[in-house]
Amino acid sequence: MSYPNVDIYNQLTIADIQMSLRTYLKDFFSLLFPPLCVGCNRSLYKHENLLCSYCWYNLPVTNFHLDEKNAAARQLWGRVKLERAASYLYFAKESLVQRIMHHFKYFSRPEIGIVLGERYGALLKESDFNIVDVVIPVPLHPKKLKKRGYNQSEFFAQGLSTTLRIPLITENMVRHTLTESQTTKRRYERYENMQSIFQIKDPERLKDQHILLVDDVLTTGATIEACANKLLEIPGVKVSVVTLAYTK
Repeated sequence: MSYPNVDIYNQLTIADIQMSLRTYLKDFFSLLFPPLCVGCNRSLYKHENLLCSYCWYNLPVTNFHLDEKNAAARQLWGRVKLERAASYLYFAKESLVQRIMHHFKYFSRPEIGIVLGERYGALLKESDFNIVDVVIPVPLHPKKLKKRGYNQSEFFAQGLSTTLRIPLITENMVRHTLTESQTTKRRYERYENMQSIFQIKDPERLKDQHILLVDDVLTTGATIEACANKLLEIPGVKVSVVTLAYTK
């Protein structure tokens, strides 16, 4: 009769043991506290990530990236010179997308932005958006960043950057003025409120680049307008815009 080689057990490292323990503990806690879908709050199966298969299938994808004259692009016409603009999902109150966005922004779930960015990046890769050079997220003011803990646009941009395989730049644009909410202001008031709140550091780094400017939700368009116009002051720069959601 042959017996197991005890030397095999001696070769196990502390890292191997720790990894095994983490795996066992993860499976154990998954049985007691299964991960929940951020869209419908149902338990996820082992192969599902963040959203259940039903919610993934029912995401209201806009397909704006296939139409140069889409609603997001038209909303910004005459306000800022863009190469193209698109949004991934339709946003409506009390909808699946609102529930996802709520988890993303207020429940410390930045990984939601990364996964959705990777998904949308796969669509953009097969469209005219695949010719951009760098990805830049709309920055948050430091006070708001400290309060929220992270910039949701940056994590969505990170997912896009990964799938599109283009650099993500987060340090060249800064927001130095904390603005009021734009939703209750008229268009001219929004424009006045957003002027000169962004600054560009080391503009030479962005010279002659086609920039993909990324934000979470396109509502009034005032923030995108101010950001893009600031970037367009740099010689040779072109700007396209992508947002995670579009408000009808």
